[in-house]
Amino acid sequence: MSGPRLERILASTALALILAAPIGASAFAQDAGASSATAATPSQAAAAAGAAAARQAAAEPAPSATAATPSQAAAAAGAAAVATREASAAPGTAPAATSETATAPKDAAVSTPATNPAVASEQAAAPDPLAALDPADRAVAEKIRDLLAAKSDTIFASKRERAAVEAFYQGRHLAPLWLDKGVENARAQAVIARLKSADADGLDVNDYKTPTFAGLSPDALAEAELKLTQTVVTYARHLQSGRFPYTRVSQNIELPQEPPDPAQILAKLAEAANAATALDEFSPPHEGYKKLKAMLAQMRAKPPGAKEIADGQLLKLNAKAPMEDARVPLLRDKLGLTGDASDLRYDAKLAEAVKKFQRANELPVTGNLDSKTIKELNGPPRDKQIDTVISNMERWRWYPRDLGKAYAIVNLPDFTLRVVHNDAQVWSTRIVIGKPDMPTPLLSETMKYITINPTWNVPPSIVYNEYMPVLQRDPMALERMGLKLVYNRDGSVHIYQPPGEANALGRIRFNFPNRFLVYQHDTPDKHMFAHDVRAYSHGCMRVQDPAKYAEILFNIARPDENWTADKVKRMFGAGEQDIQLPAQIWVLLTYQNAFVDDAGQLQIRRDIYNIDSRTLAAIKSERGMIEPPQERKREQEVVATSQRRPGGATPRVSFFEALFGFGGRPAQGRPVPPRGISR
Repeated sequence: MSGPRLERILASTALALILAAPIGASAFAQDAGASSATAATPSQAAAAAGAAAARQAAAEPAPSATAATPSQAAAAAGAAAVATREASAAPGTAPAATSETATAPKDAAVSTPATNPAVASEQAAAPDPLAALDPADRAVAEKIRDLLAAKSDTIFASKRERAAVEAFYQGRHLAPLWLDKGVENARAQAVIARLKSADADGLDVNDYKTPTFAGLSPDALAEAELKLTQTVVTYARHLQSGRFPYTRVSQNIELPQEPPDPAQILAKLAEAANAATALDEFSPPHEGYKKLKAMLAQMRAKPPGAKEIADGQLLKLNAKAPMEDARVPLLRDKLGLTGDASDLRYDAKLAEAVKKFQRANELPVTGNLDSKTIKELNGPPRDKQIDTVISNMERWRWYPRDLGKAYAIVNLPDFTLRVVHNDAQVWSTRIVIGKPDMPTPLLSETMKYITINPTWNVPPSIVYNEYMPVLQRDPMALERMGLKLVYNRDGSVHIYQPPGEANALGRIRFNFPNRFLVYQHDTPDKHMFAHDVRAYSHGCMRVQDPAKYAEILFNIARPDENWTADKVKRMFGAGEQDIQLPAQIWVLLTYQNAFVDDAGQLQIRRDIYNIDSRTLAAIKSERGMIEPPQERKREQEVVATSQRRPGGATPRVSFFEALFGFGGRPAQGRPVPPRGISR
């Protein structure tokens, strides 16, 4: 709208404001006679009347003969404002309302909520959430409220943590957790004492600063309250899930590493009879962790300068006339054997213990006490062993807290696999793991099914990096290896090995689908299990006695079918067969290069993947928030990004070909479980 019409509307509105202001004021004055509590001021009446007049003028344009210019309209608006101010200054001089004014529109009268007695009464009756607090605690609670409401935050590590803490305090009407009547309570004393002994769990006491509450003002007490809360939340998180995300150590890991919820931490402490004991509940519940914690205390309790075995003559077993040596009692003590201190004989029992120690520490397994064995027995400096124990305790925090009734646990640096059922070890065996440049990952998954007579679909990485170069030099090489080559219609190459005794996966494969596409399986290369260091695979684990392993797992998951190793072996043939495991059995791939054996002795293994050294480095330099596990990438993305040929174009391999081998998508009639692509 523009031009003369706009000017007419503005002029009419201004004139209406001038004429209506005193009339509106008198109308409100008349209403005031009925109820003074709800009366509007003359200025309110003038404004309301002016608004009504403006609406009417906009709806009914003034005749062109009376049109005012924009400057005239502005002058009229100014006059209206003056009239309004005068009416406000002298409300008693407003003229009496006429009957016409009494019938003004309803929306011309505006009442202020603050002057409504019902609303004012309701506001006055609202309960004070801090009223029940002791005056000393109330002063602290008010400051806690201010600190939590402040935009800047120098106390909490993340917005998520701060929000959880704020919700906790709001739920208790901002009452302090660590104070009673402004004084440090027993809960705070117990928690502070526990934090000062954080090193018992291999943590650094310097990470957990504790405030002093004595002699502080309410403002300072509130800040100390929240700082202790933040310290306790941090300690519980470190104790349960670790001090940093495991990605700081390696990308070859897929574990839960679940941090506790801050609100649940504080709620548990608020309800606990003993807050220190409640904090202990965040420790990993695994037996391996508990043994390392006890060993850590034992190592720290030992006086410095422990006795060392002296160099001397070579001791070896002579069954008919055992050698005697003054070092034998100390040797027996270091190996965890019992015996009479006066017995100096180097007997068969002692020689066997020396063999076990040599095997575990990658020494020539002779059973003889030579200079290399003595040096290893005397061990590295005690502080280095303590660091190794602490780093292994840290890794235990990344695993699921509840492992269920049955699980198969692999210790990669020890090259062993154990099956635990109802808290008891029921079986163990040797394994072969991935080479240092193709390491087996750390993960936790559930065993889904076992494949008898598996087909090995060679992964594209091995096809293009290993087999194709060999094929170019020797066209008959694959045939001699029992491998079949197929050229797909899209130009890609598929190589597979049919089921059979010479199959690279042997006769059995154990499947726990994971993003690394690794699994456990049999192998025709049985001689590798005699080696002390067994890191030869492309990432999967080869099991020494797979038929017995299958028997153990079947009897846990299918207890009514009377499985035996012989029954499994009778199924060996040419036809691939999958057998499901309905019961949940966890598979844990761990890295324990320090652990306590069944005899209570600390065992140290070589850091074959350098996982321990990187963990130690992170412990000394890294601290970080641990968020809940992110959603895993789709298997299609994993396959697409992990199977590229170095220095060349990526072979065109579909997702289903990578998982299932040649033939594209599986037939719709029978669902086919995913196939691993490594070995």
